[in-house]
Amino acid sequence: MKIIADLHVHTVASGHAYSTINEIASAASRMGLEAVAMTDHGPALPGGPHLYHFGAMRFIPSEICGVRILRGAEANIIGSDGSLDIPESYLARLDFVLVGFHEGCGFDNRGISENTDAVLRAMENSHVKAVAHSGNPSFPVSFGDLVRGASATGTAIEINNSSLSLSRKGSRPNCEALAELIAGTDALVAIGSDAHIAQGVGVFDEALAMILKAGIREEQVINASFDRLAHFLDLDRPAAD
Repeated sequence: MKIIADLHVHTVASGHAYSTINEIASAASRMGLEAVAMTDHGPALPGGPHLYHFGAMRFIPSEICGVRILRGAEANIIGSDGSLDIPESYLARLDFVLVGFHEGCGFDNRGISENTDAVLRAMENSHVKAVAHSGNPSFPVSFGDLVRGASATGTAIEINNSSLSLSRKGSRPNCEALAELIAGTDALVAIGSDAHIAQGVGVFDEALAMILKAGIREEQVINASFDRLAHFLDLDRPAAD
């Protein structure tokens, strides 16, 4: 299985990442990727970009260095009702929206039941395409409910390579359990590097090994084929103003 797009990358706009869009696109080209998603954090994360960052992404070319650039965001879940820190009018302008929990965004220490309810409600938002790093032990969720919700809404569940190496200590056994659950269903998967510097773009080794071991099928992985990704994201739709 070959991953053709990195669907989780941060630029300097996130405030704690270290490469520009041009540097990331160049790195993606060198890695042989066909597409890369710029998914900077939503504004609720300390140090994150101003909301207007997501309104001005129309200025980013759709292709750089021969790589399709997906204008995206990693929005923060900030309410029990699944509300996000990026308004609907901004989400509608983006190609790819990840959602997830992060410390310091106002939704800490809620417990597994409230976390699960919040993410399931966020997944009902038609602009939300994937759920980020669900194996994070700091924000436990019911994996069974998450997978059923993903199947029902057509939302992809991310297997995050950084969670298996650099970030969110303790995620690996959770990610393994989650991948095994996904393998027996029709739920979709997104693979992301969660790179915070250009050298990490397209690094999926551990995430890819994990889904293959779990038995997740290639047709479940939205970024294992550009045609599948384009269909999933409806990339030919007219851009929002």
